Amino acid sequence: MQLVVARIGRAHGIRGEVTVEVRTDEPELRLAPGAVLATEPASAGPLTIETGRVHSGRLLLRFAGVRDRGGAEALRNTLLIAEIDPEALPEEPDEYYDHQLMDLDVVLADGTEIGRITEISHLPSQDLFIVERPDGSEVMIPFVGQIVTEIDLAGQRVVIDPPPGLVDDRAETASRRDADAGDGN
Repeated sequence: MQLVVARIGRAHGIRGEVTVEVRTDEPELRLAPGAVLATEPASAGPLTIETGRVHSGRLLLRFAGVRDRGGAEALRNTLLIAEIDPEALPEEPDEYYDHQLMDLDVVLADGTEIGRITEISHLPSQDLFIVERPDGSEVMIPFVGQIVTEIDLAGQRVVIDPPPGLVDDRAETASRRDADAGDGN
């Protein structure tokens, strides 16, 4: 199975280094020197990582055969793709690969169907499940322990305990002042 692990950004310096937008929780494994990665577009690769280092909070990579700024700029926006074993699991017990969570059913603790996961959005503050509801609409579920209470890979389901208003219209008023403002008082 193929997994996008990074996107190449702008060139850094004149010796062929590039910045990368990391898209994996395991950059030390997937983006280590010696790793050979497929690319999208395929014509840009495969690329072999020669060196990697962190500079000002950004990961910089240099690929075998890319020795100058022009060669590095030519790779801009290329996706780096690693081949992974679909049966492999992350090292931490509460971590999951995106492909393991895709298409899982999302239900409440009482079994009420919410929908199925169609996408996972990785934001700086937290990850979100994009869940397609039976009526075709979408709802975003924050992937946090207070809301996502169980992930059952064998049962192909995710159990959630959402706050009022997240998946339905049972929103609670935060304060009396907010309630007064809502009814015109």
